[in-house]
Amino acid sequence: MRILHTSDWHLGRSFHRVSLLAAQREFLDRLVATVREREVDAVLVAGDVYDRAVPPLAAVELFDDALHRLAGLGVPTVMISGNHDSPRRLGVGAGLIERAGIHLRTDPAGCGTPVVLADRHGDVAFYGLPYLEPGLVRETLGAPAGGHPAVLGAAMDRVRADLATRPPGTRSVVLAHAFVTGGAVSDSERDITVGGVASVPAEVFDGVDYVALGHLHGCQTLTERVRYSGSPLAYSFSEAAHRKSMWLIELAADGAIGAAERVDCPVPRPLARLRGRLEDLLADPDLARHETAWVEATLTDPARPYEPMARLAERFPHVLSLVFDPERPPEDPLASYAQRLRGRTDREIAEDFVAHVRGGRGPDARESVLLGDALEAVRVEGEDPR
Repeated sequence: MRILHTSDWHLGRSFHRVSLLAAQREFLDRLVATVREREVDAVLVAGDVYDRAVPPLAAVELFDDALHRLAGLGVPTVMISGNHDSPRRLGVGAGLIERAGIHLRTDPAGCGTPVVLADRHGDVAFYGLPYLEPGLVRETLGAPAGGHPAVLGAAMDRVRADLATRPPGTRSVVLAHAFVTGGAVSDSERDITVGGVASVPAEVFDGVDYVALGHLHGCQTLTERVRYSGSPLAYSFSEAAHRKSMWLIELAADGAIGAAERVDCPVPRPLARLRGRLEDLLADPDLARHETAWVEATLTDPARPYEPMARLAERFPHVLSLVFDPERPPEDPLASYAQRLRGRTDREIAEDFVAHVRGGRGPDARESVLLGDALEAVRVEGEDPR
């Protein structure tokens, strides 16, 4: 069976206030063309169809058009909701849409109920695991504890239990939207964790033939059977080095991965991250190749230059982001403070603050748990996608 694995469309998202709607439409054109030309048997969309819970009308229309085109090809599509989607909104009309071969999986309670497709070698069971917010789904799934590893483990227990009831030789595919240990992150994924507790080991998916992951925006292979497709477009400058693509997977008769090919997505405009003093960026001939790119410029001038954005735009007309990181001597207290904060999580910063006001004594084990619970409660309240 030939499977096209994609995820993280983020329909409706812009790039530093530049609309990406045309680029997203071009990507969907490429997806539909690939399905038709490569004789794809099933399309998988592993979450974050939209960029926010209440998407703009233009994004909804684009999604509706894509569903009609896929249904018109007669190729089954299985998609799940991600942490940016509203499960209830995305899942409206799922029962009716399923008659057209579009299978929306947005209800955590249905994790163990697969979409069963068949080829000449027999059945393939596709299990859709939508994004599982621990605080919202723990009771539904009967997870023994809170946290992402526990709820995803409980969902996979349901998958394996259902698979055990199916005829021998039934192949299995899981769609999941999660942060799996070993995956490389970028700046454009919404944080789903406090203190790293959202990371789940790849071993949680043991027992199935292929795992189509969504959430991380870089295309990557964690194991031969566990892969992220990544987003089809770059949504932050941290993705400047990404090669945006979809996975075309050949699932053999015995469940082995017969072939895995990356199908490139259209690039609306290359990205460039430039760093240096303003006058150097304006004069360096080696930077001529970036004059048509979307540019993020980090200026290191000790003093902020006059009208830097306007001057950069004269050479780089598509400059979108300006960052100031002035060169400072090592003994500068502002430099050392910024270095201490760089790369640290909210929880680590909060624990450091507790240690600072206590004269060096950080939170004990009980206080650390309370602090983590408080940060998690604030995050869930602010990002509940329902």
